[in-house]
Amino acid sequence: MKHYAGLDVSVKETSVCIVDETGKICREIKVVSHPEDLLQLLQDSAWRLERVGLEAGPLSQWLFEGLASAGLPVVCIETRHAKAFLKAQINKSDRNDARGIAQMMRVNLFRPVHVKTLSSQKRRALLTARKLLQEKALAVENDIRGLLRNFGLKVGAVGTVRFEVRIHELLESMPDLIEVIQPLLQARRELREHFATLHRKLLALVRHDEVCRRLMTVPGVGPVVSLAFVATIDTPARFRRSKAVGPALGLTPVLDQSGESRRVGRISLCGDAMLRTLLFEAAQIILTRASRWSWLKAWAMKVAQRRGRGKAVIALARRLATILHRIWCDGTEFRWTREAQAM
Repeated sequence: MKHYAGLDVSVKETSVCIVDETGKICREIKVVSHPEDLLQLLQDSAWRLERVGLEAGPLSQWLFEGLASAGLPVVCIETRHAKAFLKAQINKSDRNDARGIAQMMRVNLFRPVHVKTLSSQKRRALLTARKLLQEKALAVENDIRGLLRNFGLKVGAVGTVRFEVRIHELLESMPDLIEVIQPLLQARRELREHFATLHRKLLALVRHDEVCRRLMTVPGVGPVVSLAFVATIDTPARFRRSKAVGPALGLTPVLDQSGESRRVGRISLCGDAMLRTLLFEAAQIILTRASRWSWLKAWAMKVAQRRGRGKAVIALARRLATILHRIWCDGTEFRWTREAQAM
């Protein structure tokens, strides 16, 4: 008889429910959230596991890798889809969620999620750490500006390099206030140094990656955007068509249709938020700062004239996702003119 398992993962413990092909519960237990403990339970000869489901979350990649490497038919399911299914239960608990996931596996009512490779996870960690350091450094700078504003001291428009010099100039006649601000300046300096270290590591990684170098031939796409795209998409073959990348990143409108009512809303904002934001920034650079003319910029300008600049940026970001995926799959580079594109 076939069996199906559902795992509701938390930081310390995982609720496990195993059901047979008729839906009867065969085993319910809580084990430590570690691949070895889960394998000790799931590899029991009493179970003929057809599918093992776990919801996407912070530990899902680690647990998925451990279970899949042991040969178990593990499936990582989409969070929103699982939430909608489990919402039908009256009482929400870890035990009931594990039961619901097991039943989803049994009736084949789930949407699988691609689990990234180890190299893509490491690249993603680099991008996340770099962004975090940058945000914290900017937050410290803004806090310093706010503190000095209380004393009528305005930092003004100043670059990253001259920021600390400007602060010392303003506080030259207030030595007691310098003692308060100096630790913040030191923290900002260290954050900037660590950010620069990670940024150099990112540039070195992109420099030795052929795919990233080809993606950077697209206008508006630099090292950060190219590496984020490669780390997020991970395996380009999982998209049958390049146009499917845009909807996967939440760059297409939400459709709400019922009977004669048909409402097209804002973009769905599903998928990876970091890459979506970077594609927005790349699209804005093409529309405003790119000096070299291209068919892509001409197309975006026409959309802006018809629909407005806001919608043009979204449309351009969506098209950038399509172009980057196609360049990755074809092994080509960006063609700046229509004539070169047709060749």
